[in-house]
Amino acid sequence: MKTSTIVLMLVILLSTSCKKFLEEVPKDEISSNQYFKTPDHAVNAVNGLYRTGAPQLYDGTGSLYSGSWMMFTPYITGYIDNEYKGQEIHAQYAQNITFNGDNLSSYLQSIWSSLYAGIARSNTAIKYTPITVGITDAQSRRLQGEAKFFRALGYFNLVRMFGGVPLITEPYESQENLSVAKSTAEQVYNQIVADLEYAVNEAGLADVSMANNGSRITKGAAATLLADVYLTMSGFPLQKNNYAKAASAARLVTTGGKYQLTTHGLNPDNTVSLTNTAYNKLRVADRSATEYIYYYEFAVGIATSSYSNWAFPASATSETKFSVSVNTYGPTTKFLQGYDAANDLRIQEKQYFHSSLTRSNSTVLNFPAAPYMWVDNEAAFSTASSGKDFPVYTYSDALLIAAESIALSEGVTAEAVNYLAEVRGRAYWKTDPAVIKAQLMLLSADNFVKEVWKERYRELIFEGTLWFDILRTRQFPVPLNGNITYEPVVGHANGTGAIINSRNLLLPISRDELQRNKSLVQNPDY
Repeated sequence: MKTSTIVLMLVILLSTSCKKFLEEVPKDEISSNQYFKTPDHAVNAVNGLYRTGAPQLYDGTGSLYSGSWMMFTPYITGYIDNEYKGQEIHAQYAQNITFNGDNLSSYLQSIWSSLYAGIARSNTAIKYTPITVGITDAQSRRLQGEAKFFRALGYFNLVRMFGGVPLITEPYESQENLSVAKSTAEQVYNQIVADLEYAVNEAGLADVSMANNGSRITKGAAATLLADVYLTMSGFPLQKNNYAKAASAARLVTTGGKYQLTTHGLNPDNTVSLTNTAYNKLRVADRSATEYIYYYEFAVGIATSSYSNWAFPASATSETKFSVSVNTYGPTTKFLQGYDAANDLRIQEKQYFHSSLTRSNSTVLNFPAAPYMWVDNEAAFSTASSGKDFPVYTYSDALLIAAESIALSEGVTAEAVNYLAEVRGRAYWKTDPAVIKAQLMLLSADNFVKEVWKERYRELIFEGTLWFDILRTRQFPVPLNGNITYEPVVGHANGTGAIINSRNLLLPISRDELQRNKSLVQNPDY
């Protein structure tokens, strides 16, 4: 059974299938003091947050050609391509680094306004849940913890993309606070931390995986986000050295045995079965109960996923059941040079990526690499409708956050090495894990951290972290022959040859938002 929240703007879809979503009735037209009259009202208000605001970055239910919003920042690296970028100008402007607040006003405004819509609904739930008639203290704290998780996730995306932004923590209940000036990035981060510290330490969230918690936010999800926030604050632009705090939050996930990496299927001779690797196990499963820490949920007939459509190029459409397939998130040839072609399992055909499809007439269609991890066989070749969930935070991410933050706060310890070796060892399936650990133990902290960055580049490409890692490290990855070196990002060419300037480290605020909110000023040099 699959349970989660589904809220479509102005439409309520109810389903009686085996994949049921939590029911949530939008109450946008009912004032808060009229609505929060029973505990169910508070539950419904929080349920709506699972489909509003930051989660919409991963929705992908808009144009099949444009992709989901989470794809925009990877486009900036020039290492991710959209085969329809000729018509999808946001991808073209991102790759060419020619975007500004005018030429992408509508696109950027949609992201901004959606994130703030989620924050606004979070604010309402946070304020009124504690005073809801009949609610217990435990239920109130749990619901507040979930709401604060989503508010924090919204602000975390805003501050990384746009820098200092208006910090709004109260519901809109009058016409007096509609024009709000920017807070500093540090003020925004402080609010994010406060929300997540509450969610981790006071909310009483279930300490199990999300899949084992009815697809609701857990302590592990909040702790992973908090660890990511502390790691990001330690880098640019704040440089606050919260590595020890990041390590502490990450350990809430990496210890205790609640999460683990999926293992490879083995042949009788104990070799890896390439058709049943961990990556293929993850691909064919709806979700992983132990590896997916936070995911965005889809369900056939209620909220259908587009990601399987994006796993094939347009040339393969006629070979699938889809009316449209398009490679909106294609790794460039340059990006793929970051994988060791001989030793890294992720770069082998039909692991992370694929570049061929056997047609019904047994001939082979070849195409540029596309995301094989998003292929849903049943949807692609039978039903044309996918309900596979999209992972936002995985256990690999938690392990790599832990490895980096421990190395920078305690040194290259055996614990840090073990965390990095878990991720690398699964990928380098021909290499003895003991050899991997021995090699890592010899590294200085600086060189060890660069090895962590390399695995984040390779392992987390489908989670959309690439540009955000560049922003916090101010280092641009340069892949070549299976290795990756790092060079200062400002003044460097991205994967398509466009020069990255200091102003590009923040996105511009849209013209539409500047006109709407006269208290805002544009980001520097736009």
